Amino acid sequence: MSDRRHLTTALLLFSLTAAVPAGELPSAPDELGSIRRNERGQLEVLKPPGETAPGAARNADRQAGPGQLLQQRIPAATSGRIIVVGPQEPVRSIQEAARIARDGDTIEIRSGEYRQQAVVWTQARLTIRGVGKRPQLIADGDHAEGKALWVVRNANMLIENLEFRGARVPDGNGAGIRLEKGHLKVVRCAFFDNEMGILAGNFADAVLEVEDSEFGQAPRHAGALHHLLYVGKIARLSVRGSRFQQGFRGHLLKSRARESAILYNLLVDGPDGSASYELEFPNGGLAWVIGNVIGQSDTTDNPELVSYGAEGRHWPDNALYLAHNTLLDSLLAGHYLRVWTEKMPPETEVWALNNLLVGQGVFAPQARGRFEGNRSIDRSLLIDVDGLPFRLPNNSPLRGTATSPGFVRERSLAPSAEFRLPAGTRPLPVGSPLTVGALQ
Repeated sequence: MSDRRHLTTALLLFSLTAAVPAGELPSAPDELGSIRRNERGQLEVLKPPGETAPGAARNADRQAGPGQLLQQRIPAATSGRIIVVGPQEPVRSIQEAARIARDGDTIEIRSGEYRQQAVVWTQARLTIRGVGKRPQLIADGDHAEGKALWVVRNANMLIENLEFRGARVPDGNGAGIRLEKGHLKVVRCAFFDNEMGILAGNFADAVLEVEDSEFGQAPRHAGALHHLLYVGKIARLSVRGSRFQQGFRGHLLKSRARESAILYNLLVDGPDGSASYELEFPNGGLAWVIGNVIGQSDTTDNPELVSYGAEGRHWPDNALYLAHNTLLDSLLAGHYLRVWTEKMPPETEVWALNNLLVGQGVFAPQARGRFEGNRSIDRSLLIDVDGLPFRLPNNSPLRGTATSPGFVRERSLAPSAEFRLPAGTRPLPVGSPLTVGALQ
């Protein structure tokens, strides 16, 4: 009997190893998401908003239905060369690296200042990253095609750990990065003193992802409105763990995308800012706004923090899910949320759940949906923890009293992370009680 068991085990091991080519590991299993114990004591899987269900990437050839945008993936540029740029390297300019780079290459940029390095990137697949202390790209009057410091024409591209400064163009909308087509992921980058931080066009299949990045110091010269991040009518926008501040007349973040996932960010204009809207979705679309701290300055020229549908419908699927945000507005006549119901289809859904309202503004249902668990508080009752003066103290009666916001479109509206300075997120403990607002 013992020999038979040994033979069975050996055959099983042989079949498993024979199925995997030599030198390769089995593919990783699909990740379903994190687990939280809900208010009924049951375990539930949290699928982050704005992410596709497991297996979607394998079925990318299938057409997405309404509200089911397929997740695209940027292939790692491991098959190409590594081109190193730096003052002491054979390649000393980014423009030279752009000229010699081929599909699949990785460009590594050493620390330092790089002036007048405007580029139109035409490669189909590329990784560009700063090495060490974040390199600074300073426009110094240079621009690519009158559009931006960098133009991404049509690529699957990753840009990481770079700082873009001072973009100016004749039309007044010079961007640090201009995305025209393709899939661009921006990680741990900074955009300061640009007429636009990142600007994306109107290609309906374009995708922009921004993670752990900083936007600020909008210029104060005359010209077009200087939005810190502005995307046109693209397929999908995802912004996570990023900070927006010091706007001027333009918006901190404006999205016309078919689907927008705005998760765990700090969109607080600050005392030196005078932005208009902090967050705007002028053409509606499907918008997930979860776990953000959103705050207006006293010098704003617009009394609303979040605006949805101001310019009417463009997409067939329209809904706003606003959950576990901390909204700050010190204006007496301010509005935390404005939904332009007269310009949107009557079936448009708006859910506002477990938001913490700081100030004396107005927050009222403006469309069909759910409007539950939102709580008001005076700014003086918040405390500063780790440099963020927007957290409820441990002895607050609101701590741990929020009910689960539940699921919609098979996605949980409960936060699984929170913003941390200077930019980024930290995961929340699994199973911990929920508190209203963004900072748990």
